[in-house]
Amino acid sequence: MSKHEKSYLTKAKFMLHGGDYNPDQWLDRPDILADDLKLMKLSHTNAFSVGIFAWSALEPEEGVYTFEWLDEIFDNIYKNDGRIILATPSGARPAWLSEQYPEVLRVNQNRVKQLHGGRHNHCFTSKVYREKTQKINRLLAERYGNHPALIMWHISNEYSGECHCEQCQDAFRDWLKVKYHHDLNALNEAWWTPFWSHTYSKWSQVESPSLIGESGVHGLNLDWRRFVTDQTISFYENEIVPLRELTPDIPITTNFMADTFDLIPFQSLDYSKFAKHLDVISWDAYPAWHNDWESTADLAMKVGFINDLYRSLKQQPFLLMESTPSGVNWHDVNKAKRPGMHLLSSMQMIAHGSDSVLYFQWRKSRGSSEKFHGAVVDHDDSSENRVFKEVAKVGETLEKLSDVVGTNRPSDVAILYDWESNWAINDAQGFGMKTKRYPQTLQQHYRTFWEQDIPVDVITKEQDFSAYKLLIVPMLYLVSEETIARLKSFAANGGTLVMTYISGIVNEHDITYTSGWHTDLQEMFGMKPVETDTLYPNDKNYVRYQNETYQLRDYATVIDVGSATVEGIYQEDFYANTPAVTSHSYQQGKTYYIGARLDDSFHRHFYHELINELSLQANIPVRHCQGVSVQVRRDAEKDYLFVMNFTEEKQPVVFEAVVTDLVTGEQLKGEVTLDQYEVRIVEKQND
Repeated sequence: MSKHEKSYLTKAKFMLHGGDYNPDQWLDRPDILADDLKLMKLSHTNAFSVGIFAWSALEPEEGVYTFEWLDEIFDNIYKNDGRIILATPSGARPAWLSEQYPEVLRVNQNRVKQLHGGRHNHCFTSKVYREKTQKINRLLAERYGNHPALIMWHISNEYSGECHCEQCQDAFRDWLKVKYHHDLNALNEAWWTPFWSHTYSKWSQVESPSLIGESGVHGLNLDWRRFVTDQTISFYENEIVPLRELTPDIPITTNFMADTFDLIPFQSLDYSKFAKHLDVISWDAYPAWHNDWESTADLAMKVGFINDLYRSLKQQPFLLMESTPSGVNWHDVNKAKRPGMHLLSSMQMIAHGSDSVLYFQWRKSRGSSEKFHGAVVDHDDSSENRVFKEVAKVGETLEKLSDVVGTNRPSDVAILYDWESNWAINDAQGFGMKTKRYPQTLQQHYRTFWEQDIPVDVITKEQDFSAYKLLIVPMLYLVSEETIARLKSFAANGGTLVMTYISGIVNEHDITYTSGWHTDLQEMFGMKPVETDTLYPNDKNYVRYQNETYQLRDYATVIDVGSATVEGIYQEDFYANTPAVTSHSYQQGKTYYIGARLDDSFHRHFYHELINELSLQANIPVRHCQGVSVQVRRDAEKDYLFVMNFTEEKQPVVFEAVVTDLVTGEQLKGEVTLDQYEVRIVEKQND
């Protein structure tokens, strides 16, 4: 596919706007359901995720089905010019199912079986639960597969968690037997079990990690995380069997997540594996806008990073499946979005590759845990409040962006993100226990490019490195022989590769390399890391780089330099006057090693040099101050520029070429002032 060829995610070739709709909570209120249809029009919404937690309404007793209410919802939304993303209801099961089949209940790592309640707490291995979910899914596909309102399947909801029941223990052992070719000695070797006399003599002795059992065998912990991902995918694959059979042309997604407080990618599942089984990536974004620990622009950078990771998983547009029009109900402080922030934050998602703005929830529920979660329709059932009006403004804006749908974001820069390496380094009993912060470190490297409006793909180790001029690989603690070979090929064939401290330490089994640092890495970088110094928060050291001095923190690598060129020098401690940053010409390419955790000012300086050397500049006709971000989507004819003010002050921007505002139709050139949180979306012909 050409970089500029459009990728449409559904048969609805327009921006999707709407969200989670739960009419099953209001079946005794036909007046409310009628109001919903009117309010959908007023809010300029057109797509609704239905049935996510509706199993009890669809099957109130085992084998007793009540689809009539859903029939009516499908027909009424379609007549109202809306479309439906139909969910499978496995995320929350009916009470009768837990009571009749207690084996579906999850067991925690302390081997305690959970009671019925909550959500997302079923056993992924349970044959009964797999049978029941597949049955209800088949009935949904048979009934609604040909309905013109249906545009996508939404499988379950926010897959997460793990089960330690006996079914899962058996499944884990079977998984290990396949992985290690039924060779228990191979498992013992891979896990380094002679340590603390933990060698297994029977497969039956292997159990999942537990704080009341085994948790110190890092190979076990790593394989368990891999198994949990594979078992979750297996459960998902079981769910979609009837959907692929009966509705092969309807795309399938499930909603990914982020870990919200520090806004990093979701840690518990390897989404790089899961993505291969989906037609469309979608995710639920709930940034804590207006928090008191970071600037709005800093948080926007983190949102951009996750967007670019999830977009890059399939190298196509994605969907924002859930967001909030205002506040949520589960942050420590549930602050309302300030006026203008909802449009700005929604357009940021579009700017980074989303073809939707969808919400949880359409209408606030009256009771239970999410009754105060933000929604399009508040408890007042009004279209006159501020939040509803801001949602309607988003809808009106999206209606002007139909040309943007399906467009891509080509990039010459990639940052490598790896879930398995993150699991392994977090498990490692070494370095700084609270300062590893792998995802945050990648975001720090991403920041310079985001500030300079340079598009970045955040890719995984299975993806094609050769598509990029610059590949940045921070803190890749776990790296296999295969990945090393691919990095080597990238550099040898002309790529520029940047690696940092705490990289290349262990193999795919979390076992250290006997050479200390892999010999191929030593050859590529012309040096060898020999020691890592971990710093206390109040420790001070500095690196001198190109006549500038930069403070380091947390980590400093002592380097044995070979054929590499020394670019930066430590200033203090026992390794003063030794290399901190190196470069090395390797065949047709070049490698850089950053041995210390340095601040943003260093990254701006360091990457500025590479941006100029590799001609990576954004080349956009917009000049602006810090805190304003310009992101571009592109098709074969036009660039679509999203000019976004992530500050609390007015900001001047200068358009250096004539552009057209997609919302107002106005022609712009020269200086324009953006209000706080304002966004302008403009188009120009490709050069």
